[in-house]
Amino acid sequence: MLASLSCPADPRVRSLCRKLYAYAGLEDFVLLYPLYALLFAENGLTTAEISSLFAIWCIVGLVVEVPSGVWADVVSRRAMMVVGPLLTAVGFALWALPPSYLTYATGFTLWAVGGSLRSGSTEALVHEELERLGATDRYGQIMGRAAAVGMAATAAATAAAAPALAFGGHTLVWGASVGTCLLCAAVGATLPEHRTAVHREKAERPGRIATLRSGITEVRSSRTVRRTMTLAVVITSVWGVLDEYVPLLAASTGVATETVPLLVLVVWVGVTLGSLLVGPGERLSGRTVGAMVAAAAVALAAGALSGTVAGFVLLGAAFLVFQLADVLADARLQAAITGPSRATVTSLAGLGTNVASLLAFGTYAALSPHASHGTVFALLALPYLAVAVALGRHRPATTPPPAMQKQGEGRTA
Repeated sequence: MLASLSCPADPRVRSLCRKLYAYAGLEDFVLLYPLYALLFAENGLTTAEISSLFAIWCIVGLVVEVPSGVWADVVSRRAMMVVGPLLTAVGFALWALPPSYLTYATGFTLWAVGGSLRSGSTEALVHEELERLGATDRYGQIMGRAAAVGMAATAAATAAAAPALAFGGHTLVWGASVGTCLLCAAVGATLPEHRTAVHREKAERPGRIATLRSGITEVRSSRTVRRTMTLAVVITSVWGVLDEYVPLLAASTGVATETVPLLVLVVWVGVTLGSLLVGPGERLSGRTVGAMVAAAAVALAAGALSGTVAGFVLLGAAFLVFQLADVLADARLQAAITGPSRATVTSLAGLGTNVASLLAFGTYAALSPHASHGTVFALLALPYLAVAVALGRHRPATTPPPAMQKQGEGRTA
């Protein structure tokens, strides 16, 4: 794993990688992640009410996602990556107030805005800095490693959540979560960003409109961008929604509350490994990835329906494949984008993800009074069978984009 996270030889690329990895790690080292759904439930919220909070999260994301991408394109990607964690920190701090649905909803609103500001900005900043350094062929691998760092940080936070809760109670959990968000913002301020005179001229309102129009035009005119974006939306949204309910699925097995983070940790180990396998994954055919996604869907359903602790090993394996497919989809989307509105196009994909996630949250909320968590997990595995079929039918273009040709050559994990 250490070898997989080694930085490139070019000192400029190495500096970018180190800052990106630190940012990704701090962004996801949040002790609240494996516990907040349980804390909401302990404070009297029903599964439907918790799902409504997730829905608020998605709706706010729908409103902010595309404007944030446009802002990032015409103003500053780095600024979005600084403000985002600060808003999330305020949202988490609100949850430390006396419990109420209103404070939880407000916290989710700020968290959603913060996440939308980072969405699109991160990918665009990294891709264009690598382009400036002549290293776009390393984008997929670097983003996979950044995702692995983030997942490892989530796993570490999950492992630390139980002892932190036992030692310092909710105050320590919330305080540590807010603190890491503030550190994340500080690291974001050190990321490189080289803005040209053209970018500065676009800071005027007409520039924003032109940037948005350019991004929409690229999506409408490029079949490759549309297809890759659609697959990315489905792959990302479903497992991203199910991730929020993993603690509740774990609790449904009958284990003690202190054991729940450990079961969640099993799942996140799988996610982390999926991020580290992006290098070899870029060399796989669409048919092979499709077969893996189909197998993962079966493993997800079987593990969730088992109702046992051992079933979480299957869940971890399934999430490994979903995360691998997720990062591959992002790398292929970035390679397909040729216009200047990269953050806008990426945010349009994020908009689609939020819409799909909202539908998935609504489905979970509607099914939860009538079915167990395991049954709902199994039903929401079905979309991945459609993804598997789509990947299996895809035939690559005769001459793929140069960036994609490079990404498939000479990679090591």
